[in-house]
Amino acid sequence: MEGIKGKVALVTGGGSGIGKAAAERYAAYGAKVIVSDISTEHGLQTVAAIEQSGGEAFFVAADVGKYEDCVALVSKTVEKYGRMDIAFNNAGIGGESNMVADMSVEGWLRVININLNSVFYCMKAELEQMLKQGKGVIVNMSSILGQVGFATAAGYVAAKHGVVGLTKTAALEYSARGIRINAVGPAFINTPLLDNLGDEVKQALVTQHPIGRLGEADEVAELVAWLSSDKASFVTGNYYAVDGGYLSR
Repeated sequence: MEGIKGKVALVTGGGSGIGKAAAERYAAYGAKVIVSDISTEHGLQTVAAIEQSGGEAFFVAADVGKYEDCVALVSKTVEKYGRMDIAFNNAGIGGESNMVADMSVEGWLRVININLNSVFYCMKAELEQMLKQGKGVIVNMSSILGQVGFATAAGYVAAKHGVVGLTKTAALEYSARGIRINAVGPAFINTPLLDNLGDEVKQALVTQHPIGRLGEADEVAELVAWLSSDKASFVTGNYYAVDGGYLSR
């Protein structure tokens, strides 16, 4: 894809699901990919898959819920490749499922930290590097639940709404300085986040998508790659749903 070949792309949560698919897509389009994940095993598996396909990738372990890990992640990226052109802030968790009055404070804080604070932590470090370069692209992982509510998922919904607001604000601040920032909002996708759901629950989720099925990680990764490319050179500050019609109901 135009504008990705030869670039350096960072993917958080790159060990599985959408992150893995995006890392592989970036590599297929010719980028040098830094795969980051809290799981060394899963992250190295993504790197191995990329290398087996003829691409170039490098693994950096990081807990993006810690600001110092995000700073180190960007530093190691620049140390390895000399720059960072693209960042996909994808890492996240489902979090505690409970009604608001029954949700634990610990559960709330954990999902907010990993799904929202981590995006701020990563962006802060990424933007500092991109400002030095005078150019860069950031894509943040939100969700359809960054636009609507969902019972028993208050922490997740609040975090994903926050990611959209953070994305729009940062785009206003930095677009004139050569940095484009957008967010993607997948509906329910066949990834490990859904592995704990039974078949009955999954089928109920399918009925919420007018297209008649759940999404696939590759379908989200393709949009992420496009937003990261020069083909999207006039696109910034926006939220893009990948939802099989979910939000059209």
